[in-house]
Amino acid sequence: MMRALALSAGLLLAGCAQTAATTAPTAPSAEVIASQVGEKPTPTSPPAGQQWLYGSAEGAIASAQVYRTMADYVRMAAISAAPRRQVVLAEGSTPTAPKFDDCGDKPLAAVFDADETLIWNLGAMRYFAEQGKDFDPAIWDQWEKTGAGKAVAMPGVIDALAIMRGAGVTIIVNTNRSAANPKGSEDTLRAAGLGDFKHGETLFLMGDTPDGASKDGRRALIASRWCVIAMGGDQLGDFAQAFNARGLSVADRRTMATSGPVAGLWGHGWFLLSNPVYGPSIRGGFADIFPSDKQWEPN
Repeated sequence: MMRALALSAGLLLAGCAQTAATTAPTAPSAEVIASQVGEKPTPTSPPAGQQWLYGSAEGAIASAQVYRTMADYVRMAAISAAPRRQVVLAEGSTPTAPKFDDCGDKPLAAVFDADETLIWNLGAMRYFAEQGKDFDPAIWDQWEKTGAGKAVAMPGVIDALAIMRGAGVTIIVNTNRSAANPKGSEDTLRAAGLGDFKHGETLFLMGDTPDGASKDGRRALIASRWCVIAMGGDQLGDFAQAFNARGLSVADRRTMATSGPVAGLWGHGWFLLSNPVYGPSIRGGFADIFPSDKQWEPN
């Protein structure tokens, strides 16, 4: 590799020497040399979203705050004598017209996404960042199988789960990790200190129901067995697939989630973790993000 870089640099400088004597040759940048030998330069630092989420005090506090609030909510809901209702949307209902089934005598459960909700995938995210990759499904498949011990529990998670379990609430994971790799996900959650999970009982994976990456089918399956009194996730799809409907604009998605009947669920049954790194929330142009009547320029 070093020989190729040296040869490439030599050819570039030789070309510069053939120009007029008054023209000073400019040394090629590392990015130029790397592109000429067919390799992408390695980033010198992680993307801003990863710096915030995985490295900052602010990211750690944001996680701990949500989990402290969620633990208090679940503990109080578990000891309440009031009739309980699911926080999973009933079949056929939507965020704009929600319905929630009664729980009856089903045992209590709290349902969580895994990635960037219960665990930070530090090993895989560092590799993607160093390689300049956004995502690679083949590499992620290897990560699911072999990443145990290289992911960590998010701040506040371990204490919160202990409080919920102490209140008699079963912790269930509903994740888009693949059903082809159940042992890897079980091992990863255990190694992060989150306890034991068993595929098909307390761990549900993509492929367990026929709707693919949508979690609605798995949520319905869980709610048929358990009284789900709280859900936690880092994407709106962790609460209802309708939030990820194809063609839904940035503004309409925001309105759907923050107005109407479901608006009151945030912090009261639905708990959202911060994730500025990836997912459907990372999109939108200037017109989507900034209202036209707030445009400003200095004199």
